[in-house]
Amino acid sequence: MSKIVVAAFYKFTNLPDFEKYRLPLADVAQKSGVFGTVLLAAEGVNGTIAGSRTGIDLVLAHLKTIPNCAILDWKESYTDDNPFYRMKVRLKKEIVTMGVTDIAPEDSFERYVEPADWNAVISDPETLVIDTRNDYEVSIGTFEGAINPHTNSFREFPDWFRDFRQKNNVKKVAMFCTGGIRCEKSTAFLRGAGIDDVVHLKGGILKYLETIPEEQSLWQGECFVFDQRVSVGHDMAPGSYDMCHACRQPITEADKTSEHYAKGVSCPACYALHDDKKRRGLAERQKQVELAAKRGEVHIGAVQSKGQ
Repeated sequence: MSKIVVAAFYKFTNLPDFEKYRLPLADVAQKSGVFGTVLLAAEGVNGTIAGSRTGIDLVLAHLKTIPNCAILDWKESYTDDNPFYRMKVRLKKEIVTMGVTDIAPEDSFERYVEPADWNAVISDPETLVIDTRNDYEVSIGTFEGAINPHTNSFREFPDWFRDFRQKNNVKKVAMFCTGGIRCEKSTAFLRGAGIDDVVHLKGGILKYLETIPEEQSLWQGECFVFDQRVSVGHDMAPGSYDMCHACRQPITEADKTSEHYAKGVSCPACYALHDDKKRRGLAERQKQVELAAKRGEVHIGAVQSKGQ
């Protein structure tokens, strides 16, 4: 068993005085030897932390003392080395940035669809299935028949939907995302826009891939994840993609043969976005990463590639 526990969690709840929970939480994490990032906002808490079993349990127990967080769900994974170098507790306007604040995502829990029931929901021809993730995530995998909004950030989703609704008849909607947090917010947004028949996948794509046998699955491709695995498939098996260290987007082995690919500096997707000054800076960072690796150290900010 790996010695480091990684816990990812979120909770939408009304926290008007969220600022006062920052220092006590940071103090408990520091004393428990736990690293990671936790976001606090008036709409709730969101974070990923890593540490020993005892340390993680202490921090989770403290989080449960925050009002309305006594029932807190989290996902755990395990690793040999802590993926974080410090503990940060940040105060934000939103725990997942959508740019719409006059909604109540904490009420979206009642619109869950269990993974076991998801196939039936999205197979209904009357149901509009929407992938709420960003375009680069959708590009490597999605559910059969799902609409890709082609957004570059979650902030673009509200405007996309308003435009889409003007051009299309929207009655029944089913949405999904990686782990569930974006869908709770997008569900609240649609309900606020007057669409009552809207549901989302409980636990997101990751829970679906973990629990639904591949032979029964309607998932196509791989699922992008925001850690060193880059992508996963059914049963959470590591996928085939690597990550461009410059833009953090998934890349294939074919992408690495492009004249626009330079390890840690650029890939075909981001080459045109960087000027020479930016590329020089990225090249210097990659040099420092490689020098640190030769010394047996890990450069802060480095993303480990598959095969390294």
